[in-house]
Amino acid sequence: MIIERLKQYALLARFDRPIGILILLWPTLWALWVASHGKPDLLVLAVFVLGVVLMRAAGCVINDYADRDFDPHVERTKQRPIAAGKVTPKEALIVFAVLCLCAFALVLLMNTYTILLSFAGAFLAASYPFMKRYTQLPQAYLGIAFGWAVPMAFAAQTNTIPGVAWLLYLAVMLWALVYDTMYAMVDKDDDLKIGVKSTAILFGDYDRQIIAGLQVIIIGLLVRVGQLEQLPWPYYLGVAVAVGLSIYQQKLIFQREKALCFQAFLNNNWFGMVVFVGLVVAYWF
Repeated sequence: MIIERLKQYALLARFDRPIGILILLWPTLWALWVASHGKPDLLVLAVFVLGVVLMRAAGCVINDYADRDFDPHVERTKQRPIAAGKVTPKEALIVFAVLCLCAFALVLLMNTYTILLSFAGAFLAASYPFMKRYTQLPQAYLGIAFGWAVPMAFAAQTNTIPGVAWLLYLAVMLWALVYDTMYAMVDKDDDLKIGVKSTAILFGDYDRQIIAGLQVIIIGLLVRVGQLEQLPWPYYLGVAVAVGLSIYQQKLIFQREKALCFQAFLNNNWFGMVVFVGLVVAYWF
């Protein structure tokens, strides 16, 4: 019985689907490497990696709690633990609280500045799932929430948040807007039926063009970060590969086929990875 409950809680937290951890982890690692010039403090690194895992899990739990009345009507989500009646809403809130407390315990190992920033991060993570009821831009709010790891990483590593951190934060915000819009394109038909808002609906027939424009801005911001940090050519090689991946993602979403839009979303894992690899190699030079 206990094992089965834990299994359902793990499914609720999406530990069986690590893609969410990865696309949150990559920009966190970008920030730590830039803030430390390629030599992050091991304690800070460990805290942020574990924090990403815990807060992504907490975000999934509160998301399913918020969507408990919607998920049973969406093909892709109707088998999630709360929607399927395998976990109660009360249990979900308890799991969410435990995950957040564990993450906060880790943050207490950091400096005061980082601890203070963590309160804003917790609010953003907890409030994001409810935004799809009130705004056409929930994906933008997700970017604000996911990107918050960037200033926190700089604060933890250097006790300051320089201008380059905010440029990187903006790049991460827009990147989350891009890949979560691709994700929302998968659910667009169901969302229209049940009245859930998304950028995929807001952008309408211009979704591909707007995504492409945002991708150009993201690449420009990443290049600017490299210029400000005076990074050598391996970083720009990583960014160039990211450009190629962005073009490939455009190809995938061209016909707006659900399965291919989901593949485009998943492909962003590689986008995040190649930029990080470029950073790591650049700081070796």
